[in-house]
Amino acid sequence: MRTAESFFNWAFKTRANTVARLCNHEEMSPEKVFLSFCSHDPAFISHGPEGLNASVKGIGFMPKRQYLEETLEAYQKHIASYVPGDKTYSQRGLELLMKYMYGPEVQNRVDFTCVGSLEMAMNHSWKNYQANPEATLLFYQPPAISYELRGKMEIIDGPSAGEREIYQRFINAQHDVYHFPNLDKPVRYPAYIFHIEEVYDNSATPVGFGTKLDYPYENM
Repeated sequence: MRTAESFFNWAFKTRANTVARLCNHEEMSPEKVFLSFCSHDPAFISHGPEGLNASVKGIGFMPKRQYLEETLEAYQKHIASYVPGDKTYSQRGLELLMKYMYGPEVQNRVDFTCVGSLEMAMNHSWKNYQANPEATLLFYQPPAISYELRGKMEIIDGPSAGEREIYQRFINAQHDVYHFPNLDKPVRYPAYIFHIEEVYDNSATPVGFGTKLDYPYENM
């Protein structure tokens, strides 16, 4: 059985390469930048009281638990430095992402058992996942690349999450490292952690079309 390495090489390294090129001020056509977002914006499939639903949301990989506090502290320090009109903020954020997540020397720190996201709409997906944590994430990059992840959705929202609340703070901070933050409300959105259980290659290729891939990671 083929391993899921092809998915992670595509999903994580596509993102890493885009962040690196932007950080290094390399020119990228808008088309290439937008195409690279296909590895960042899957459709979240849910089924529950709101019916069968699909919603495109941004995802991100996260550090392994032992590196989480260190990375979050660096993010929060950067976010606290923001002042309106600061044109260097996003560039400094890219440099942090390279230092703690995407640089070749730190990619061993990344947890490939899950991906994180934020719930900004608070509508169909939110209501469905509260009732039924079963989920599928579907990625597609024209003209032929497609991957499907199956697993469970964990909702993290507020102090009731206990020690796992740190993930909500982290995912909000990772979003705000590059995007301009709201300093009055640093934790604006509920967080999702999607725990990967199965990976399928749905690409329109001889080795795709719904082929299940060997997934070697143990979930956290």
